[in-house]
Order: sequence, then structure tokens, then C-alpha cells
Amino acid sequence: MGLNALEDYSIGVAGGFTQPIDPSLVPSVTNYLSIFGAVGMTAYFGFLEVCEPKEGETVLVTGAAGAVGSLVGQLAKIHGCRAVGIAGGPEKCARLTEKYGFDAAIDYKGKDEAALTAAIKQDCPAGVDVIFENVGGIILDAGLMNLNLYSRVGLCGLISEYNTRPRGARNLWNLIVTRSSIRGLLVMDYVERFPEGAAKMGEWAAAGKLTIDEHIDEGLENAFDSFMRLFAGTNDGKMILKIA
Repeated sequence: MGLNALEDYSIGVAGGFTQPIDPSLVPSVTNYLSIFGAVGMTAYFGFLEVCEPKEGETVLVTGAAGAVGSLVGQLAKIHGCRAVGIAGGPEKCARLTEKYGFDAAIDYKGKDEAALTAAIKQDCPAGVDVIFENVGGIILDAGLMNLNLYSRVGLCGLISEYNTRPRGARNLWNLIVTRSSIRGLLVMDYVERFPEGAAKMGEWAAAGKLTIDEHIDEGLENAFDSFMRLFAGTNDGKMILKIA
């Protein structure tokens, strides 16, 4: 497995990123694209290394029904935190609490920034200590208004800002008031430590502590439509395109 293009055949580049696949170690080789791939490693290192969670803290995950977000919420529970997720629609919110073990789920649809801020406050009565941010826009701004002192914001993505004129965060001033920090994260910084992260994620998965969902479409001709699912939010789990 490596970082290749959407194509029938790829030629490996010397010195490029590759990962050997051992089908005997996992139920499906596609797991190397989800829990043992960039998705799982983003959740593992992004949450544990960048967000530095502590037992008893409240963790707010935006884009929580996505491949990364759903794993972050589960990691928060493994580490003794309260996990609150934000997702779009009642079906996704139900999946957060019923399938992934989140303590609460907030449906952002139909809510403006003020309503989102109030909803977060209701489900995070002790405030928010960690935000794992995947969305940006008014969702990030609402989260920033609920920060506790010395909170941490891990900036993983800003999907609401892509393919449009960026709105930008407007409540960054509250980082000053709460003396909180915000830090961007890119999983490629941790490539050399992937075996470490994969070992831990595999251990938790084997113990039944992690649920992994994959959404698999087939056919190279469907690449564009499959990719656009990520922005429409119509994929259920890690988006994978099977081309062989």
C-alpha cells in the first residue's frame, strides 16, 4: 500500500511512503485504509499527541460521524473523557451515541451560531476542554465560545470552508480570554510512528473498544462522485474506492 493516484496501476517511487500488507492480521485489507491507515493514525496521533486529553475532561468532536471523528470520540471514551459529537441529521447523531459510544450528540442542521453555542453549553455543562475540529465556520466559532481555561483545539480540517469563499473563525479572541491553544495537525508528521499507532489501535479494536465503519464504492469511473461524498456528508465511514 502506498500514496498513489486514482489509477489502474501505480509505479512506486523510491523513498516514497509504503506500508506492507499482511492480510492475516486484519479482517479485511481495507482496514489498512481506515483504522491502520491515515484515518486511524490521524485520530490516534491527532487526539493523543496534539490535544493531550486528560481523564475526566470534556471532548467536543466536530464532523463526529466521519471516519476520523467517530474514532476520536471512541478514543476519548477509552481515555476516560466525556465525548460530545456534532453531526448533521438525526440518523448520524443516533449513530454517535448508539454505535460509537458518545455521551451526547448535537445536530447542527437548522441551527445558527447562537443556537449551536447554546446546544454545546447544554451538553457540555462543565465546559469544553478539548475540541477536535474537522469543520470550521460557525461550528468552530460555537465551540470556541464554550472553552474552559487552558483548553486545547486540534485543527484537523475545515471542510465547511473548502470549495467556497472561506468564512474564517471569528471567535478566536476567546483563546486569549481562556488562555487556550490551537494547533494544526497533519498526519504525515507521524509516518515513522505509524507502527506504534497501528499496534495500539489494533489492540483496542481486538478488545471490542473500537467500531470501524467503511463506505466502499466500486469503479474508477465513479471516482469523482465518491470523492464528492466527503463534502456532501453522504458517506457512512471511511470513504474507499475499489478499483480492482
